[in-house]
Amino acid sequence: MSKLRSLPVLEQAVVPCCPPLTERPLSAEEAERTAKMFKALGDPVRLRLFSAVASHEGGEACVCDISDVGVSQPTVSHHLKKLREAGLLSSERRGTWVYYRVEPSVLAAMGQLLSAAA
Repeated sequence: MSKLRSLPVLEQAVVPCCPPLTERPLSAEEAERTAKMFKALGDPVRLRLFSAVASHEGGEACVCDISDVGVSQPTVSHHLKKLREAGLLSSERRGTWVYYRVEPSVLAAMGQLLSAAA
C-alpha cells in the first residue's frame, strides 16, 4: 500500500493594490503594497521575467522556458521569488518543474491604478 497522499492546492488570494491614482490619495497601507509591486518590477531582469510569464502561451510558463535572461539559474530563482513575494506571480510545482503565472486581477489592478479617470 502506498503512503503517498494528495495535498489540497491552496489558492493565493490576490488583493487589488489600490484605486486609480486619480480617484483619491492612497492610504499608507495601499502605498506600501503598491510600492512593493513597483519596486519588484524596477529591476530589468525581473521585468523581463514578468513579461516572459505574462506573454507566454497559455498564460503560464515553466521556469525552464523563461530562464534565458542573461543571469545564472540561482539568480533567476531569486528574482522569481521576489516577484512572488510582491504578489505579481503565483507558482505551482509540477514534478521537478515550477510553473509561474500572472494573475489576471494583478494586471487589471495595475492597469486601473495608472489609468486616468474618464
